[in-house]
Amino acid sequence: MKLTFWGATRQVTGSMYLLELDDEYKILIDCGTNMEREIDYSQPMTNKAFFPFEASQVNLVLLTHAHIDHSGNIPMLYREGYEGQVLCTTPTAELTSLLLQDAANLHAKKIKQAEGDSKKKKKKMDRLLIKGDLYLQRDVEESMSNFVTIQFNHRFKVSDTAWVTFIPAGHLLGAAHIIVEVREDNKMKSICFSGDIGRKNYPLHIDPSNNIPEVDYLLCETTYGARLHEDKSTPEDALGEVIKRTCIDIPGRLIIPAFSVGRTQALLYTLNKLYTEQGFLPIKVFSDSPLAYASTKVYQKNLKQLNKEAKDFQAENDSLFDFENLQYIQSEKSSKAISNYNEPCIIISASGMVSGGRVEQHIAANINNAYCTILLVGYASEGTLGWRLMNGQKTLKIKDVEHQVLANVEKIDVFSGHGDQSDLLAFVRKQSKEKLKKVFLIHGEIESMEVFKETLENEGFNGVEIPEYGQSFDL
Repeated sequence: MKLTFWGATRQVTGSMYLLELDDEYKILIDCGTNMEREIDYSQPMTNKAFFPFEASQVNLVLLTHAHIDHSGNIPMLYREGYEGQVLCTTPTAELTSLLLQDAANLHAKKIKQAEGDSKKKKKKMDRLLIKGDLYLQRDVEESMSNFVTIQFNHRFKVSDTAWVTFIPAGHLLGAAHIIVEVREDNKMKSICFSGDIGRKNYPLHIDPSNNIPEVDYLLCETTYGARLHEDKSTPEDALGEVIKRTCIDIPGRLIIPAFSVGRTQALLYTLNKLYTEQGFLPIKVFSDSPLAYASTKVYQKNLKQLNKEAKDFQAENDSLFDFENLQYIQSEKSSKAISNYNEPCIIISASGMVSGGRVEQHIAANINNAYCTILLVGYASEGTLGWRLMNGQKTLKIKDVEHQVLANVEKIDVFSGHGDQSDLLAFVRKQSKEKLKKVFLIHGEIESMEVFKETLENEGFNGVEIPEYGQSFDL
């Protein structure tokens, strides 16, 4: 069989890997949006295919989890002729539907804004068409009608010569490591796709499974391949300490940029625990994201797939997320009205990297406020507003307006959903050094990959590869 790397190579986003079996059965593992894709807008529009392979020739898609850098181009795959199924867990299907609908709505808004006869409008439309990934709601509906959900830890036959097993990864509700077993020349070969690896004792999520079988080939993500998590305190202690300093000791405002799926739920659950179990006075909390509201309902619905602590909290308190003074914001008008709220408050809004979304307007409205604190709680790609804030930039341009940074900027990493270097190392250590033929490092910045490659080699693992985009390996 042959494995080709079509995404998340020497970068974080765009996970996509094509596994071609000797009997010509083709399996695509993940089909994510490449948020780091460079586009040459000077080139004329062509009818060039969106994917670097023939979509209609793919037989099956396996999806590790819902995040858009793993799922975001599935509608484009169907647009280009794919007719098969997408296999994933039930929560992954539900969250993916929300994320793809949200992306389609954003695409529709961009198209509407570019409609018109002026040169500026035509140029904007040309740029959208050159970029290409403008799927709409009907494309999402077609895609989701082909999703088939399977349970964790059940070996599932997908062809005459191939079987798949989904194993809990802990990174997000429904997130999975995927084991693919293939029979070729009367021999069994196995490959594990890590997806994104979670961390132990994370709010709501189950721990990554310890029952990873020994395989012949391993793909391992490296988002934190060169780093250890800095905060050793619990999420309650870390968040509680920030709230006390920023909203209780002084009458301030706390803005938390957070992804709508996964991160926001962890924050709301932690706030609920602070108010319920540690006696914090309920400060007004605005959860400003319609997507976060819908995702929170999916989390509440899939209680059985959460960790024991969350189940016990639900049994005692009847809800994981509802607490006094929590207000979900739906409309743009209500979002903008938050600026008129003059009491201490907490605003949780997307996106987590401060790259688009409503959180930009909240930061723009408060960045000159010395009584405001911006709390960064996760990874931010280089060049994003979140990255610039994290690195102490003194001025920021938001929607073409230059702002001086007078607000306080802090960061904690207890809410990062990615395992750090020690977690990644523990994941690889489950493999036999004698059986494992190759380890492919993916989904990380090149510096993280190089550090983790050296770490693995020092551990005695051989055949550690850092694939390039489009590179193929015969397995």
